[in-house]
Amino acid sequence: MRLYPYLLVLALILSACGSSTTVTEIAPTSEPTNVPTEIQSTEIAPTQILQTEAPAASTETPAQASDLFTQNNITLPAPACNGLTPSQTEGPYYTPNTPERNSLLEPNMAGTRLLVVGYVLDANCQPLANAWLDFWQADANGNYDNAGYILRGHQFTDAQGRYFLETIAPGLYESRPIEHIHVMLRSPLGAEITTQLYFPQQPIADLTVTLEQRDGYLVAYFNFVLPK
Repeated sequence: MRLYPYLLVLALILSACGSSTTVTEIAPTSEPTNVPTEIQSTEIAPTQILQTEAPAASTETPAQASDLFTQNNITLPAPACNGLTPSQTEGPYYTPNTPERNSLLEPNMAGTRLLVVGYVLDANCQPLANAWLDFWQADANGNYDNAGYILRGHQFTDAQGRYFLETIAPGLYESRPIEHIHVMLRSPLGAEITTQLYFPQQPIADLTVTLEQRDGYLVAYFNFVLPK
């Protein structure tokens, strides 16, 4: 057959082409060393919500909450002056350098609770803030503590010129059968007096407290008026 030589030649050509063809495999691009191969998800903590709401408003101001007059339901009448407070003798039982305190009460102290309150005023009847008052007295049996500071203490008037003393009603002692409380005062300007307070059952002119009986205790009102 005449076609056979042609077919043989074609087969030889195709065989030669197949043996010379090389398939080139492209290698995958290498990954950069500074890029992670896996993205890790970061969990973000929820934002903390700060409590910004103000607490419920109190009907009592901080000053009122800490005010001894408010706590004891005491309202002072408007300051009134009837001349300067008379001076009286210091007596033999004064002790300096007393502790600063408004209450002279001690645990298990015998006696009737007594609150002594009022203003310290100047000669023009104006309240004196930061005036110094030093109190001392006998206990319910008429005895003074001359070794320590029982029933002794000093304080300063507040911004309104008020003082507040918590103590007991003093007792009588043989050499002086009249109840009294000693007090030494000094204004911020330096005026000083030493005097004593007395009670209505044995009054002393211009130095007698106004006494109020309450449930189980007494409240004594007195305004001191210092010289200029």
